[in-house]
Amino acid sequence: MIWLKDAGPSDELRKWFNHEPQKWGDFKKRYFAELERKQGILGPVMEKFEEGVTLLYSAKDQQHNNAVALKEYLEKKMEASDEISMD
Repeated sequence: MIWLKDAGPSDELRKWFNHEPQKWGDFKKRYFAELERKQGILGPVMEKFEEGVTLLYSAKDQQHNNAVALKEYLEKKMEASDEISMD
C-alpha cells in the first residue's frame, strides 16, 4: 500500500471547493492543473492503475470528491498514453 498525500488537491483548492456541487466543474479543472504540475508524484499510481487501485476519500458526497476527480484524471491520462502507444 502506498499513500500519495501530495496527489490530493491543495489546501487552498479544497477550502475553495468546500464540497459545493455547483463548483464541481471548476474544481476539476483546477485540480487537474495541479496534477499536471505533480506528474512525478503520480507515477506509482499510473503504473498500477490498470491492475486496479483503491482511491480513498473522506467526503460525505460520493459523487463530488477528490477521489472521483483523480480517477477521471487518471483514466484520461491512460487513454492518452494508449493512443500515443498505438501510433
